[in-house]
Amino acid sequence: MKRFAIGDIHGGLKALKQVLERAKVTTQDQLIFLGDYVDGWSDSAAVISFLIELSKTHNCIFIRGNHDDLVHHWLKTDEQNENWLKHGGQSSKDAYAKLTLSEVEEHKKFFSNLENYYIDPENNLFVHAGFANMHGPQNEYEPYMVYWDRTLWETALALDENLKPEDLLYPKRFKLFHEIFIGHTPVTRINQTKPVNAANIWNVDTGAAFKGPLTMLNIDTKEIIQSEPVHQLYPNESGRN
Repeated sequence: MKRFAIGDIHGGLKALKQVLERAKVTTQDQLIFLGDYVDGWSDSAAVISFLIELSKTHNCIFIRGNHDDLVHHWLKTDEQNENWLKHGGQSSKDAYAKLTLSEVEEHKKFFSNLENYYIDPENNLFVHAGFANMHGPQNEYEPYMVYWDRTLWETALALDENLKPEDLLYPKRFKLFHEIFIGHTPVTRINQTKPVNAANIWNVDTGAAFKGPLTMLNIDTKEIIQSEPVHQLYPNESGRN
């Protein structure tokens, strides 16, 4: 069995299908999706339909992203947050206009069942954004922190490379887990297009919502499998640019 962490998809179904094929995924493999399935390219609703079907034949774990929570809230309440609409929400709204009521209900159930985080038997944490509580995501006072917080990743990037885990100044949050796999903050912001490792944190969001590819990372070997830059697969769209 191979285990993969999959970065933010943002409606790029063509990229998702491409990267799953390139990874030669089988039904024996475990797929851990790090969230943000929607808001970006035109296939947001189709991505959810695809994932629902994929979960019937494959071992999948679906983490909740901030954009997934925003779309779910809109589907439940019809409230239209202007900030959300400007940052990918309009593409999701347009995509959902093509679905039947029964399909929308099935998607709402999918969003409701997303996991805020997952801890595997080897004490690796999989979470969309991060966590601020020094005792781990299980102890956050506000659950939304795990799919919005960027301080974990910012701290990792700014960490003095000479610090060791036993040093007093070493971040306590990092010591809670063997490795931490996240998305949320595209590594394209630091001019990278492959997953970036800082301390014991792996950021697998390679900017699929913008000009980057979609990425699968083999959790155990760290092999990287990527799609073509997603914007090339949707040449007539602008994504979240």
